[in-house]
Amino acid sequence: MSFTPDTVGALQSAAELVNAVEPPVTLTTVADLEAFFRRHGYTGRHDRTADEVAAVLALAPRLRALLLADRDAVAPLVNAMLAEVGAVPRLVRHEHEDWHLHAVDDDAPLADRILAETAMAMVDVVRADEHSRLDVCADAGCSGVVLDLSRNRSRRYCSVTCTNRNAQAAHRARRAGAA
Repeated sequence: MSFTPDTVGALQSAAELVNAVEPPVTLTTVADLEAFFRRHGYTGRHDRTADEVAAVLALAPRLRALLLADRDAVAPLVNAMLAEVGAVPRLVRHEHEDWHLHAVDDDAPLADRILAETAMAMVDVVRADEHSRLDVCADAGCSGVVLDLSRNRSRRYCSVTCTNRNAQAAHRARRAGAA
């Protein structure tokens, strides 16, 4: 599997956004969105308002549906999303990032740019037939999205929290079985 850095970044951003609305909710304020914006290297328009936070959070169910749809169902979702934002892909280069694709203007609302970038990333996922890299967390009490970019496709949990909870439960079960 060899995705371009912008595809990896868009998938990571989308998975984090989808998981941010799952308990415990981690993206609720303008400051949270600001940190998300910086962490994922977004450029362009960023209004820093409660309305922008609401618009970005409103994407989560749509992105979840896109990331977890089966391969054949992804195409119509991607096509609709790209049409919705008036996507016109173009090559751009930033100071710290080589040539990559942007699908909407830098002045477009952040929610539109996230939607377009995620849709463009899913184009790569479908074309590479790598949809098995997206799944639901294996933790019985969690419904987070897992993006598995590991070489051996071994990631099962959406976060370190879920990984640690399950590792501890397995350890306790082994100790109880040995006693």
